[in-house]
Amino acid sequence: MAELYLIRHGQASFGSDNYDQLSPLGHQQAIWLGEYFHERGIAFDAVITGDMVRHTETADGILKGLQHHNLQNNGAEHQVLPGLNEFDFLSLVALYLNKNPDQLPGKDAPRDAFFKLLKKSMHGWISGEINDTNLETWQHFEQRILNAMQTIQKQYHGQKVLAVSSGGAISMALRQILKAPSETVIELNLQTKNTAGAHCFFNPKTLRMTSYNHTPHLDTNERADKITFS
Repeated sequence: MAELYLIRHGQASFGSDNYDQLSPLGHQQAIWLGEYFHERGIAFDAVITGDMVRHTETADGILKGLQHHNLQNNGAEHQVLPGLNEFDFLSLVALYLNKNPDQLPGKDAPRDAFFKLLKKSMHGWISGEINDTNLETWQHFEQRILNAMQTIQKQYHGQKVLAVSSGGAISMALRQILKAPSETVIELNLQTKNTAGAHCFFNPKTLRMTSYNHTPHLDTNERADKITFS
């Protein structure tokens, strides 16, 4: 069977005017992951990303880490697959706060206050309580991710594939693989680490997960404080 390494992007610029770009640490996380792949002798036949900046920058960093050690992926096919994009969590949270203004975290609230807010917003999205003509529906998000994964299965049979996406999109894909309840997406999304990988085997008809949230490139004493979730 073919292999899929489904990787969440590196640390993005949380709290800045533009979240959709990697922080300096996010760039380094991606390079470290590429170096780890080199150490394991892992090269890719295809590299796939969503069309978000943080996806492209992460893929570039991974390949840079590989190329530093002369393990080239010049022959790898590169594809942009917008179906792997994240849902619009900023708009979702804004819609939730319009209905629940008392839930707005204070100015100096800790970062985990935003994650709690996101969790509540996602519950409202799943239930249909939070909806807007400009917001992707939960059902459309489900179908979009399903279509993207089926595209990978059909186009890359027999290959080793690196796909870079976001926490919510990856969580939806894994929830579909596991045939788990919708709320599973929330739980997986809130604990997925930056540059963490889910390793899967696949063929055109079957997709199986063998590991999730794996960060061997960060699991050292020296890098313990480099594990991030945003």
